Amino acid sequence: MITRILIVDDNSVNLYMLESLLKGYGIEVTSAENGKDALDKARINPPDLIVSDILMPIMDGYTLCRQWKSDEQLKHIPFVFYTATYTEPKDEDFALSLGADKFIIKPQEPDILINMIKEFLEEKYNAKQMVTRPLGEEMEFFRQHNEILFKKLEKKMLDLEIANKELKEFEKRYRLSFENASDVIYMIDTDLNVLSVSPNVERILGYKPQELIGRPVTDLENILMPESFEQAVADVGLILNGETISATIYRFIAKDGTIKYGEVSGSPTIRDGKIIGMISIARDITRRKLAEDALRESEAKYRELVKYAPAGIYEIDYETGCFTSVNDVICEYTGYSREELLNTNIYKLLTEESQKLMSERLGKLFSGEEIPQQVEYCIRTKGGEKLWILLNARYIYEEGKLKGATGIIYNISERKRSEEKMYQMNTFLDSIIENIPNMLFLKDAKDLRFVRFNRAGEDLLGYSRDDLLGKSDYDFFPKEQADSFTEKDRDVLRGKEVVDIPEEPLQTRNKGERILHTKKVPILGVNGEPEYLLGISEDITERKQAEEQLKQSLERLNRAVGTTIQVMVSTVETRDPYTAGHQKRSADLARAIAEELGLSQDSLEAIWMAGSIHDIGKLSIPAEILSKPAKLSELEYSLIKQHPRSGYEILKDVESSWPLAEIVYQHHERIDGSGYPRKLKGDEILIEARILAVADVCEAMASHRPYRAGLGIDAALNEIEKNRGIFYDDAVADACLRLFREKGFQLEEARY
Repeated sequence: MITRILIVDDNSVNLYMLESLLKGYGIEVTSAENGKDALDKARINPPDLIVSDILMPIMDGYTLCRQWKSDEQLKHIPFVFYTATYTEPKDEDFALSLGADKFIIKPQEPDILINMIKEFLEEKYNAKQMVTRPLGEEMEFFRQHNEILFKKLEKKMLDLEIANKELKEFEKRYRLSFENASDVIYMIDTDLNVLSVSPNVERILGYKPQELIGRPVTDLENILMPESFEQAVADVGLILNGETISATIYRFIAKDGTIKYGEVSGSPTIRDGKIIGMISIARDITRRKLAEDALRESEAKYRELVKYAPAGIYEIDYETGCFTSVNDVICEYTGYSREELLNTNIYKLLTEESQKLMSERLGKLFSGEEIPQQVEYCIRTKGGEKLWILLNARYIYEEGKLKGATGIIYNISERKRSEEKMYQMNTFLDSIIENIPNMLFLKDAKDLRFVRFNRAGEDLLGYSRDDLLGKSDYDFFPKEQADSFTEKDRDVLRGKEVVDIPEEPLQTRNKGERILHTKKVPILGVNGEPEYLLGISEDITERKQAEEQLKQSLERLNRAVGTTIQVMVSTVETRDPYTAGHQKRSADLARAIAEELGLSQDSLEAIWMAGSIHDIGKLSIPAEILSKPAKLSELEYSLIKQHPRSGYEILKDVESSWPLAEIVYQHHERIDGSGYPRKLKGDEILIEARILAVADVCEAMASHRPYRAGLGIDAALNEIEKNRGIFYDDAVADACLRLFREKGFQLEEARY
């Protein structure tokens, strides 16, 4: 549970500092400026503890304590005095006689003060109670109260008068040096008000002294950066507690918004053994600080460059072969200290192969031959690891004799590892290319001659890659075929895009003509222009043959299904000529709608087949119901509504490449789910069934029936338009309306 403390003090700085201290320990704080304000706030929201000063306007601390301990609501709450003015034993005795729980003299160390306060917040602590006094003792209270207050007021006024005289004398004595000082000198009293500021503050910060004098320290927050203001508050507290602060750097905000650096020192001003304030000197060190920061930044950049330099620098003495100078980078490379390297012959660092290489180079050098300045060597580090280096050497001669060498060493181990990885990757890619089952070839973009072939290409064409490389299509294929290949290659290179050739005949050496599926890819160089043409060809000859056989089988199956359908249509026609004619006209209209919608040829055939037999389920309905010239009864109509399901049962086992049974099953379903027999809706209904539904309704309304005359095509189209998007698919309905109203489609006249 959060502890709540009420603090009472007429000094805003004292309130601020005590409130900050308590909040820092997680305590909830309410503040008041006098006793009356405190009583009003406590009666509304009683605290867990009250900490009060004594000398305050309107209602002093003693009167507040007396009324607090007389109040039934508040008297059980601990009351603590915290004062710097009333410090005599009789002041404390009088406070305790009023029922105060503790009398604490300012200042106290924060941890000591907090520990004292915690004692009163413990559950076991019982607040003191004030015993009701007789009238005579009450009068004595007023006498003592007035005596103590008046004496303190008189003493404070006397102290102020003496202090003012001393300050005037001090000001008179030091005014000349104060006003002409190059630094800023300022004084603060114990109430944390600014007493004086030297004129030089205007030159440095742009503020006139009168803008700062008389203001409390807390009002000066705007002339200090936040972290400097916090430091200043802490330093002021230390100085007024008797300590001296020297050479603390603050960041000031000048009146024009610029940042100034000041080196501030301060010490307490003491009179009669008591601290009466503080004096501080602030020296403008902005130029020095900026110069120091620039120097530090420059040094940091230099150290950064040295630390992360990408190369080692060395010198070697020829006679000893030892290093005479190395930088830190070489130490990092090798793992040896500078002292170890300065006594080490470079040959000892090199691997055996690199030692031989260096000996050969020096031999050539001594014989007068020119040798490359940059050479790759391999060394062993102190830990025994191999390290590849690129050594750039310059040889030093004196009087024509070789004295030594100096140069730069680069660590190229990562590059060597990358080269090794690249080699492994190229080997891996070569293995993949060689084992790809499809033919892969690469042609030069300029003359379209082969520069790469894999094993699959050799096997397919019947030539070895030695026969193929450097040759063109004209060396292996008939001219007409080579012309075709070359033209397609040029198109790929001109367009700079991948080209897919689904079928391409190719005459091979041993396998006759093969059908290839080829992708041709332009390989662009750094300038964005094609340098090579990559081809990947899959031999699809067997697949094409299988597809042709499958196509023939499918055609035979469809012919068989068509024959079956015709038999069914004939069966329906012999039983019900009305239904047979309706099916044919509905099928024709459905196919026309599907064609208007751009459906595939396969879908057109499926729709026409399904439309031709969509009412085949009516074979299960008695003929007298189908040809009844009067309105059907509810039972008869329910039998009629079963014909989609009956049609599905008849067709579901008919083997076909089209979903005929399902189309028939769904042709009376509606977009909003109001159809039958399964209440399907929206995309649950096949597009073929949605088309057939519109054609079925349109034909049925327009044509004659045994029980009514035809309503005409206009009535049918109005029905379709009215229920577009409700019963019927939007796109299907629109296509049907376009056929009749814009393209002149007509239903075939019924013949019975």
